Amino acid sequence: MDSRAIKGLWNVVLSGYPASGKTMLAQRLLAEKPCFARIGVDELRKMFFNENYPCHDEFVVYSMIGEIRDDLLKLCYSVIIDSTAPFNVTRQFLLTTSVKPVNPLLVVISADRDILAKRAAEKFGDNDLISAYDKRWETPKNSFPIFKFKSNTLEEFEDYYARLNELLESETHPFKPEFHPTLRHANSIRKILKGFLGKRA
Repeated sequence: MDSRAIKGLWNVVLSGYPASGKTMLAQRLLAEKPCFARIGVDELRKMFFNENYPCHDEFVVYSMIGEIRDDLLKLCYSVIIDSTAPFNVTRQFLLTTSVKPVNPLLVVISADRDILAKRAAEKFGDNDLISAYDKRWETPKNSFPIFKFKSNTLEEFEDYYARLNELLESETHPFKPEFHPTLRHANSIRKILKGFLGKRA
């Protein structure tokens, strides 16, 4: 597929339970679209602190994500942020950039619970992580530009991937800057995020 078919710069934030298919989607986009760059949040935690979520300084991790994202956007790479992002405040932070014009998009990836539990057991040895995310997960706010992506089967993944491609290649998609509500100023949401993560420490 011609990567030049992508319309404008995109800041795509993936949000979903562990084993829902986020990294598979991110890697597929990278393989087919050289204009995309991936930021792996779990890899950053490991690189900085050799810790899993939550690491001892989540604010540093998110601050670096914001810096890397903006630098990539300035270099005219669309960005896909691969993160569980269960909270609305972190989703908003990841979607908010001072680089203009950029199309922000929250891709919420989901699969049926029994399928998630089976995948988690195969990947992590048990499915306790799925239950832990039940307590963290917040329903995304309607103010976010959202694309709902289902991945129960490979066939379903392919179907939704084709729909996402159609959106990314569209001249008139509803997530162009002129169509979506204005998000908070980057500095404002950074302060909110710092307070939020501090409370959870």
